[in-house]
Amino acid sequence: MADIAAAAAASFEGDGERRFTGVAPLQSAGPEDVSFLDNRRYAQLLKDTKAGAIVLAAPFAAQVPPGAVALVTPQPYLGFARIARLLHPLPEPLPGIHPTAVVAPGAVVGPGTEIGPYVVIGAGARIGAGCIIHAHVTIGPAVEIGDGCRLHPHVSVSHAILGQGVVLHPGARIGQEGFGFAPTPDGRFETMPQLGRVLLGDFVEVGANSCVDRGSQGDTVLGPGTRLDNLVQIGHNVRTGRGCVVVGQAGISGSTTLEDFVTIAAQAGLTGHLRIGTQARVGAQSGVMNDVPAKTDVMGSPSMPVREYWRSIARLRKLGAGRDTEGKAG
Repeated sequence: MADIAAAAAASFEGDGERRFTGVAPLQSAGPEDVSFLDNRRYAQLLKDTKAGAIVLAAPFAAQVPPGAVALVTPQPYLGFARIARLLHPLPEPLPGIHPTAVVAPGAVVGPGTEIGPYVVIGAGARIGAGCIIHAHVTIGPAVEIGDGCRLHPHVSVSHAILGQGVVLHPGARIGQEGFGFAPTPDGRFETMPQLGRVLLGDFVEVGANSCVDRGSQGDTVLGPGTRLDNLVQIGHNVRTGRGCVVVGQAGISGSTTLEDFVTIAAQAGLTGHLRIGTQARVGAQSGVMNDVPAKTDVMGSPSMPVREYWRSIARLRKLGAGRDTEGKAG
């Protein structure tokens, strides 16, 4: 218990030696499980939960049922995430190179790194210490991968430098050619050589089947701690600051910049050469065609400030209701 409370930066009363073995939702947790409450709409579940310990904010501590321990913290979800990682740690690498892997001359594999079956590592690539490179990953020539990275099956990385602790989920594509071409007089297209790289900062995470194109002249850059969901497209020369979040099926066109802590919700599309300010948020399915100032929420297509968007929706509903009334009167 004491270790769990320390991981969550939580206070508690009771036996510090009590043991827990897992985590679970309030509805299904048992006496050896830790659960959490982070949304008041689920507070009614507290009275019937069988959880042995519950991570929650101070206002709900009095509602914890007898026999359960209240782990009180101002950030319950963060605390619960840290407890879950404590009880369910990531697997450690099994150092060594699988006999089916192909490692080109001049490539360097750091100490304690695991290279799985059918991995291909190009000439001059450098892989740091303590990494896990899963089956069927392809790492191109001269790619640099920092310490403690995890590349899941069927990832490909080329023309890229990865910081430490980067996670690439299955099927992620890093460093392929960007979408650049020039039309010719006879109606064909001349592909523009993509001469830049992809730079992934420390602890960047890229979801399954997401694509990050390399830069055309400069580099495509994802700042430290940035997270991409599954099925995200990042165009050439895009740059993000620290801690940005891009949700599934969103796409960012070339040369757009996201400053620090920007959130792009699902299925949003951003045209190229934009600047999205620090802590701005773009709503789901938005079409962004202009710069967004810092700390501004936008929605809609074309996007607009969120209050303006909801006012326009309300006006459309009133207009539709008026037409329905006219039709009935006629």
